Amino acid sequence: MRRLPPALTPALALGLAALLATAPAAPAGAATNTATRDSYGTKATYAPGQNARTYQRPPAGFTPVFTENVSRHGSRAATDGEDADLVLALWKKAGAAGRLTAKGRAFGPKAQALQKAMSTVGYGDLSGRGKREIHDTAVRTQRRLPGLFKKIAGEKEKIDVVSSGQGRAVDSANLYAAGLAEADPALKPLIGPTRTDVDLLYFHKAAGGAAYRDYIANDQRLASTLKSITDQPATHRAARDVLKKLFKGDFVDQLSDADRVAAATAVYNLYAIAPAMSDERPGGKGWGMERFLSKRDAAWFGYLSDVEDFYEKGPGFAGSDITYKMADVLLDDFFKQVEAKRAGTSDLGAELRFTHAEEIIPLAALMGLPGSTKGATAERPYTYADNAWRGASVAPLGSNVQWDVFRKAGTGGKADTYLVRMLYNEKETAFKAGCHPIAKNSAFYDLDELERCFGRTNSAS
Repeated sequence: MRRLPPALTPALALGLAALLATAPAAPAGAATNTATRDSYGTKATYAPGQNARTYQRPPAGFTPVFTENVSRHGSRAATDGEDADLVLALWKKAGAAGRLTAKGRAFGPKAQALQKAMSTVGYGDLSGRGKREIHDTAVRTQRRLPGLFKKIAGEKEKIDVVSSGQGRAVDSANLYAAGLAEADPALKPLIGPTRTDVDLLYFHKAAGGAAYRDYIANDQRLASTLKSITDQPATHRAARDVLKKLFKGDFVDQLSDADRVAAATAVYNLYAIAPAMSDERPGGKGWGMERFLSKRDAAWFGYLSDVEDFYEKGPGFAGSDITYKMADVLLDDFFKQVEAKRAGTSDLGAELRFTHAEEIIPLAALMGLPGSTKGATAERPYTYADNAWRGASVAPLGSNVQWDVFRKAGTGGKADTYLVRMLYNEKETAFKAGCHPIAKNSAFYDLDELERCFGRTNSAS
């Protein structure tokens, strides 16, 4: 989390005041309350966005012929132990000085146990919950499209599985493939070994992300905007509040402003990752990290986490596509796979891709998915008050975009018709404004219409 001197515009000050006014309203114990979930940012755990029984049926005569997805890996341990190391070092120092509060005395053993569990799982690796999330998503995919997978098995079509090559994405790919095979054993010999495509699924670190990396490292507008939002009185107030739950006030007062923010951020980060580690908690009762910071403070640090992701990976600055243009390669692959199916040049029944938040978030912005449609201006920086973007909704752990493709055979010499339905986190989702479904409120879009809407040069229309 970045920190620099306060430089609040009136619009930003108004938006931040709105956040502070609404954050405490979350009811106690409401783990699924929207405000509480938002406080976890992109560390929020996965849940399907729609009951499968409520999906629209395809129009008469259309049958499923192909499905494809891109999925973030499932819930995981923290990528390293730095947060726990930092705050536990402070906790031990305060303990030696007799400056722990009652909550502070309880905090240390819980943080140590959580750190040990993450170390045992492996930093950055899938947790038990993450494995279940991915497996269960695969099973739901098979149950959603039983006719398609029966067709795939009957016609011996292939299922291609590809990942970024990073461990948790590879593991997610393999678990998803195993889940499909478990749901329909006839699919097992048709599922290819997981292959790696860095350019497609780790593009922020590949050649196609060079301009983006320069933006992250050198763009002064980005740096000054993040500083102005992060390092201001509300952050220092929240940091002090978090630490005073654990340590006596005189101990907290001895720390520098920067050290207070760093330590409070570490406490928040342990809070944010704890639900992802729920399976590793003995008894499955949760880690109880929410006891150590108020909903108001969790909401504030969650907002600051979202600020970084919004400006560094998401819609970013209005009028600039530097954060998401590089996702073109992934959207292009979605279209190419469907177009190959229509052309009869593909022997695939499914294309399954596994990646990271750094790819899901830009793709959502590029496609104009819900919450990812509005950039921020210098006059109106990103706030919860006037922008719908939330990391917990856009790219939670296990998040995914899926296209299901349906075909109706042509008659009287007419070509076959192909329809596409998009699911975003397993919720039927409209394509961006300007794309017209086959009927009002329908989840189905003619492929020709999508090609027109997204400016595909090889449109068949």
